[in-house]
Amino acid sequence: MKITKPRLALICGILCISIFPILVKLKLTSGLISAFYRMAIALALLLPYVLITGNFKLPKTKYILLAALCGLLFASDVTVWNIAIQDSSATQASLLTNLSPVWVGIGSFFFLKSKPTTNFWIGTVVSLFGMITLVGFSFFLELNFNQAFLFAVLSGILYSIYLLVSKNVLSHVDVLSFMTINLIASSIYLGILCYALDEPFTGFSDTGWFVLVLQAVMCQLCAWLSISYATQHMRATRVSLSLLSQAVITSILAWLFLEEQITLQMVFGGIILLFGIRITFYDKTISLKKLFTKG
Repeated sequence: MKITKPRLALICGILCISIFPILVKLKLTSGLISAFYRMAIALALLLPYVLITGNFKLPKTKYILLAALCGLLFASDVTVWNIAIQDSSATQASLLTNLSPVWVGIGSFFFLKSKPTTNFWIGTVVSLFGMITLVGFSFFLELNFNQAFLFAVLSGILYSIYLLVSKNVLSHVDVLSFMTINLIASSIYLGILCYALDEPFTGFSDTGWFVLVLQAVMCQLCAWLSISYATQHMRATRVSLSLLSQAVITSILAWLFLEEQITLQMVFGGIILLFGIRITFYDKTISLKKLFTKG
């Protein structure tokens, strides 16, 4: 598989967002205020840069509104996922959120000219089986269908809508301009929401502030500039499925920093998951008929 610039950007983006569940699980701030500062600090760093360098180009009104809509969708996605992680296990929240490739595939089938390929659906099934193996089959027998469960599912749906809309916008708007409008909309939206719900904007520990800055720089700016670039040049379905590999990297980071256990089953599940992703990057269409018939 040739490593092109979009694919390299996607890999960098996945590595950057993989640390996010670990930071949220520390519970140094509430999920909502964490989402606000993730966007606001990222905006405070990006806006001066694009204005000084002249990299911000105001798109047509239609695409300004769509980029702003992406900001609202992504902000809502991060918020409900934060709450799901903090109110349940990171495993449950990550698994349910990572059902997004299914929603993206269905959305692409109905709304995008670029339809999901046979390889995508095969890769999705294999990857989801890998995800199930990773977290354990018994996990599904113990699912708690509470607010955290619903928020995790909602996060996956919001994220899939975000990917589909952003794919359309990024066909007409450059990445830096898109991200700037996106962050302005999400920061204002989350700021109003935090104020309305009486969330504290200050009073965090030094470690808490450090984590907020780290989320903004690594998990927002570095990650989503890279992923947006990849989305601009790759299929939305392929990008969404590739992001499943985040679960594998997050598990390794949780083992290193939170002393969470990694079992042989998790390793096996991770290998299956990554193999499923690899199938979607296979250029020749896989024929199911040839696989299940002799000769």
